[in-house]
Amino acid sequence: MRRKLRRAATGAAPGPHSALIFGDVLFFTRGCYRERSGGERKPGSAIRKSSSKLKILYSEGDVEVLASQAVAMQKAGHEVIQAEGRKAVEEALRRESFDLVVLGPTLTKNDRHHLPYMVKKTQNGTRVLVMHTDGERHPYVDANLDTGSRFETLLERIAALQSSSVVLAK
Repeated sequence: MRRKLRRAATGAAPGPHSALIFGDVLFFTRGCYRERSGGERKPGSAIRKSSSKLKILYSEGDVEVLASQAVAMQKAGHEVIQAEGRKAVEEALRRESFDLVVLGPTLTKNDRHHLPYMVKKTQNGTRVLVMHTDGERHPYVDANLDTGSRFETLLERIAALQSSSVVLAK
């Protein structure tokens, strides 16, 4: 049935040449978004310190999660400012500038949606990373992680954003 519809739509029989039509489109897709982490690490591997320090504003809705994750980011070599909730993020953005804003999964969906707009409005050069799949189609989100991703994946994504911002600055 599909073959008949294809023949009717294109006027030709489908064949091996169909890949030529979509070859340029398929060239740019590089696998599933879940496979982009760059490799697996062994459990319990040490967190590497980054070569240059980023000033990160990290926000969560849950205080306990905020404290534990912020310590791990600091161990990775970054300067981390903690903000609990939307109002604290907006206040911190008015006070000082940041290289990266990380919005955690315990923030409300509304906060994860509106805070990237506020970040870009206040500080246009600041990058935004959302630790939830809500951010994947957001126009002001620079990167996102799947819900429940490992913390090492977050650090890898931060390093990727850091290296891409260095390339853009040159």
